[in-house]
Amino acid sequence: MTVFADFGSTWTKIVDSSVRILRTKDVPRDIIADIACGHNAKIRSKRCINELIALCEGGLRLIDEKDFLLVDVGSRDIKYVIYKDSRFVETGWNQECGASQGFAVELLEMYYGLDYNELEPIENGHPVTCGLIGISRIFDEIIKTGNERKAIARFVKGIATNVYHFTGKPKRMYLSGGLCDNRLFIDSLPCDVLPLGRLVLIEGLKEIHKRTSL
Repeated sequence: MTVFADFGSTWTKIVDSSVRILRTKDVPRDIIADIACGHNAKIRSKRCINELIALCEGGLRLIDEKDFLLVDVGSRDIKYVIYKDSRFVETGWNQECGASQGFAVELLEMYYGLDYNELEPIENGHPVTCGLIGISRIFDEIIKTGNERKAIARFVKGIATNVYHFTGKPKRMYLSGGLCDNRLFIDSLPCDVLPLGRLVLIEGLKEIHKRTSL
């Protein structure tokens, strides 16, 4: 049985006879994937695929449209692909200015015991280009106002705005990654959003494996 894996910075997705989503730190050391992507793929798999290639292939496999923008917001980066008339047009990968944005969102939720699906989006957000640096602004606002929910909603709005601008201010985007489950983030994006879930890159790996195993 083929083992597929997306070894993310904080979360790992493994698909074989079942689907497992584990914290990367908890992944058993003896797991070796047949084909994988992600930051640990080179040492944890027999075949390593670039994440952007997996994202492209996953988009083509899951999206039944000729023109689309697919964005993956990870724990520490933002990447996207654009297709027009079923042809590849452009890709982008922001690892520096997108630093740890997804991780910071998750960290704040755990620390303050919040549920992002219960928070309302806010109109004006903090300008966030680095998640870890942005957290300091959250703390400053909480100290001044005492309103944790509003400060964190403003932070998430800033991250959503950064993603929106980085991808060219689209009217519509498909979304990949853990933030597909974050209603506050999705509602904070100023465009139509179609969430595809956390297994888009895995679907891309399946397509690559299928095509190259014939």
